[in-house]
Amino acid sequence: MENPTPELILINISGQDHPGVTSALSEILARYDAGILDIGQADIHHTLSLGILIKTEAAVSGNIMKELLFKASELNVNIRFTPVGMTEYEEWVGRQGKNRWIITLLGRRLTARQIASVTAEISAQGMNIDAIQRLTGRMPLAEEAQPKSKSCVELSVRGTPGDVHAMQARFMQLAQEYEFDISMQEDTLYRRCRRLICFDMDSTLIETEVIDELAMRAGVGDKVKEITERAMRGEIDFCESFRERVALLKGLDASVMDDIARNLPVTEGVGRMMQVLKRAGYKTAILSGGFTYFGNYLKQKFGFDYVYANELEIVDGKLTGRYLGDIVDGRRKAELLRLLAQVENVNIAQTIAVGDGANDLPMLSTAGLGIAFHAKPKVKANAEQSISTIGLDGVLYFLGFKDSFITES
Repeated sequence: MENPTPELILINISGQDHPGVTSALSEILARYDAGILDIGQADIHHTLSLGILIKTEAAVSGNIMKELLFKASELNVNIRFTPVGMTEYEEWVGRQGKNRWIITLLGRRLTARQIASVTAEISAQGMNIDAIQRLTGRMPLAEEAQPKSKSCVELSVRGTPGDVHAMQARFMQLAQEYEFDISMQEDTLYRRCRRLICFDMDSTLIETEVIDELAMRAGVGDKVKEITERAMRGEIDFCESFRERVALLKGLDASVMDDIARNLPVTEGVGRMMQVLKRAGYKTAILSGGFTYFGNYLKQKFGFDYVYANELEIVDGKLTGRYLGDIVDGRRKAELLRLLAQVENVNIAQTIAVGDGANDLPMLSTAGLGIAFHAKPKVKANAEQSISTIGLDGVLYFLGFKDSFITES
């Protein structure tokens, strides 16, 4: 007895979405014992787009299509059938083994020009977009009503770029030109299970450099700020600049640190981000070239798990102009990142680092995902992922979180 002749049919359904459409149509397929080879559904502004690729016997395919047509008319949706050849299907299956990437676009608003620039580069690399999903909530029409609004879409892309680093560099260039943020990550197991995230403190978790705040209280603000800016731009060695700046604080009353800590300008989105990271089970750390006093204040306020920073020497209630222990510079931050990964028993690929200055570059390049946050030009030029348009909770979208999860109580 000959085997029944199989048929592959792609079914496309579109129209006004309402409860029960998918259930009613799939029930018909179930009655004929049709095999589901692929299925995908999206809803955009109450408009349904549903695709189902089925395998069935030629003897019953006509009945299936007839019943689906009647049901579609009853449900007031459009339906279209496309036959798929066996060879075409096998070629499609063969392409599924190609590398997959997640490309995330983020900003206050996303425009057609921004999306066009990114998708043009994807096409130029011979890659294909499999899916697009919105991670943020629906956008209000009045921009002035939501000055801190966020817009994020995530593209699932299949293929192997000719030069990954060149492609990421091009994305960073486009992001700067068209004022949005972008991340390109290979869609691996590690990307889906990050577990440790380490942050710089000054100009990352807070919108200031603490040493500049101390210097202003000591009356040497301009001198210290100039050295700080040169160090963050990578123009002078961090350790050298650190010693010079701390020496200028000699004689400052240590009591001012409490007042500075209580008035730190916390970066937009820190509280929201930490709430979600803790709920999702991430371990969090502050790795700072600043000072432990302020890192510990943030640890208490937001629930960080670790703080590693520099310790100021205090004698008789005054700063001596010296520090205790080794300086936490760029090299030390990278070492601490690796150490914490070992302590938490996570692969280095499961780690994330976020920072803005030149002394953050070693840990950004060491982590599985390094994110330059409102970073200095030298840092952005060397980073593969960057956030410059919104607050620190933008990190959540690069990790794949949707607003529907973020806003859960």
